[in-house]
Amino acid sequence: MRLCFVVEECYRRDSMPLAVVRQLADWGHDVHVFEPGRSIARISELARDRDYDAWVLKTVSGGPGLSVLEAVAASGLTTINDVNAIRLVRDKAVAAAVARRAGLASPLTYFAAVPSLLQQVPADHYPLVVKPTGGNSGRAVHLVTNPPELASLAGSLAGQGYLIAQPYVENPGVDVKVYSVAGELHATIRRSPLHPDVPVRGTTTALTSELARIATAVGEVFGLDLYGVDLVEGPDGWVVVDVNDFPSFRQVPDAVTRVAHSVVRLAALERIPRTLGADLATTGLRQGADSAVSRSLIPATDENEVGWRI
Repeated sequence: MRLCFVVEECYRRDSMPLAVVRQLADWGHDVHVFEPGRSIARISELARDRDYDAWVLKTVSGGPGLSVLEAVAASGLTTINDVNAIRLVRDKAVAAAVARRAGLASPLTYFAAVPSLLQQVPADHYPLVVKPTGGNSGRAVHLVTNPPELASLAGSLAGQGYLIAQPYVENPGVDVKVYSVAGELHATIRRSPLHPDVPVRGTTTALTSELARIATAVGEVFGLDLYGVDLVEGPDGWVVVDVNDFPSFRQVPDAVTRVAHSVVRLAALERIPRTLGADLATTGLRQGADSAVSRSLIPATDENEVGWRI
């Protein structure tokens, strides 16, 4: 199988995804790495040349890699994750709206084009969590306790692009991150970026049926295959606070092998169109029903194994 990984500068030395690239090459696949900040792409020839069975994206929000993947998808080629799914989660304002419409437990969200507009958030919604709509890895996330404190942050918020603000969900100071490797779920626990003093290091934790239900629902709503869901346990239960496409998969056992197998399976699997809107009401997500059967048909994990697992 021929695969192309679109990898930006900041990930050139990361094990995810370059270790996956090496693993796939060791298995005999023809794998190329395209770095959009260092090479030019013949975008107009993609549909004609069809050099790769699938393109895989590992990029920061707002980076050039997403433009390349958009062009790949527009040329009728397979992308992992689906480019429409990536677009939904890369803008946190859009992701918040999609999550609320689908009935996922998520915070009320305000959007502000400039920091000064956040002064219009009602005082009774404090404390606030303020972050850029295109943030990555907990970057520039602020916990703001009152309007005067928000005013004092104006300088540090300037230049971070568009912003969202959400009422803070009271929690123990740790996040649970559930990773999905093409439907295979793994739960981890880590210190919240809002609570750097909490003595918790990243480690695995039990995947409860509730966490599994929410993580599966997130994948269905956004149409993702390789993703991570950040959750906090508030007074009223679990709340989704972030969704990431192609995350680090830290603490996932044998993450490189698992992700590599999934890339091969997803590249071979005919993409099934997924829709939002009216169809959400029939998926059962509002009632916490199981994920749609269409995503449960996945090729066998062993490359020499024939058949499908359900």
